[in-house]
Amino acid sequence: MRIITWNVNSIRVRIDQVGEVLRRHEPDVLCLQELKLPESEFPYAELEAEGYRACVAGQPTYNGVAILARDPLEDTVTGFSDGEDEDPQQRIVRATVKGVRIVGLYVPNGESVDSEKYEYKLAWFDRLRRMFDTQEDAGRPTAVVGDFNVAPADLDVYNPRRFEGKVLCSDPERGAFRNLLDWGLTDCLRERYPDDSVYTWWDYRFRMFEKKKGLRIDHILATPSLAKTCEDVRVDLETRGAGRPSDHAPVIGDFAV
Repeated sequence: MRIITWNVNSIRVRIDQVGEVLRRHEPDVLCLQELKLPESEFPYAELEAEGYRACVAGQPTYNGVAILARDPLEDTVTGFSDGEDEDPQQRIVRATVKGVRIVGLYVPNGESVDSEKYEYKLAWFDRLRRMFDTQEDAGRPTAVVGDFNVAPADLDVYNPRRFEGKVLCSDPERGAFRNLLDWGLTDCLRERYPDDSVYTWWDYRFRMFEKKKGLRIDHILATPSLAKTCEDVRVDLETRGAGRPSDHAPVIGDFAV
């Protein structure tokens, strides 16, 4: 099974690139973040023409997530679905595809460590862990993928000193990410390439992609039964280098299931 996660940064702008990614990589599952449109305006027809069904949690202007799959999407859920007040920000979508549980996430950015958005991010991570504890099963094959807005270690940052203590790299955020891993998840890219500097996001400003100065904040995590089948994880730099790119590159995971 090939699973791709990609923060598309507006599917309106990049629907043609989504089609190119689907045709070039032929994933079984493509998880998208930052759709930036309501479900009623999602390009279902264009994606069906490519052979993909979609489960979508949309929102005008901001956020929005989707799971695309060639096979039926079963047991679909959007949001936390935990009985508490529902988060108005559409950041979670879940479905089962060919027996594999897929969880697509767009974690809040946090803006800055002294902001209310940062506190919201940490609280959101706590609620996410409770969601996994009460609604998901670490004993089944599960992929948890998306834009986590956390660079887990200094190796995931082109200049650790510059980002020390700042949003995306602060100790509380990294601790929240580790707490999620402790539920029973493996960081598949880091497991396979423990010492490689790999990035998935580059600031549009200052030609950071061309300078190879980025952060790894998009991840493919997996429960043990799925992680042991991981054959490779790689970053699609070609798509990031295309015209009018998203600031994120697709991350591709191949699993022998």
